[in-house]
Amino acid sequence: MSDDAARPLRADARRNRDKVIQAAARVFAGEGLDAHLERIAREAGVGTATLYRNFPTRQALIEAVYRNEVAQLCDAVPGLLDAHPPLAALRAWTRLFLDYVTTKHGMADALQAIAATGDNPYGNSRAMIQAAVTTLMEACAAAGAIRGDITSADLTAALTGIAHTCPRADQRAQAERLLDLTLDGLRIQPAR
Repeated sequence: MSDDAARPLRADARRNRDKVIQAAARVFAGEGLDAHLERIAREAGVGTATLYRNFPTRQALIEAVYRNEVAQLCDAVPGLLDAHPPLAALRAWTRLFLDYVTTKHGMADALQAIAATGDNPYGNSRAMIQAAVTTLMEACAAAGAIRGDITSADLTAALTGIAHTCPRADQRAQAERLLDLTLDGLRIQPAR
């Protein structure tokens, strides 16, 4: 690794990189992954040289957008737990998870193509999502709101199944019903 690659970005360079990632997410969502990179640079308010300096290939930009979206999803957990009771925070986060999967549906093929080249675009995203679910479920368990015999791996598998069964925006109502059914199954039932 060169000394340049090891050095952290200056604050202005980091802001420009973040602006490119945010613009790319918007443009890719609206126009697809084949959108012109120059369009993304304009949307970000930077020059194309800045875009290419940070992301020399379309693949690199797609990976960065994907990883940024995963980070935002997982970083939402503390704020949700601060703002809501644990079960409501879990419910809200599962809706964010659905939003995330719905917007990434078109990106799946590109990410799989990147993976087929030997690169790993997913990085530690699965572990990050699992950790987010674990944090939420532990808070729910501590509050006595959910059963103790369901693991975070179980819930992550259920969420992934719902997301793959209903990945499109026009299937959102069905996905919401399946989420409600799943989350209701986690709740501690009163003794009869």
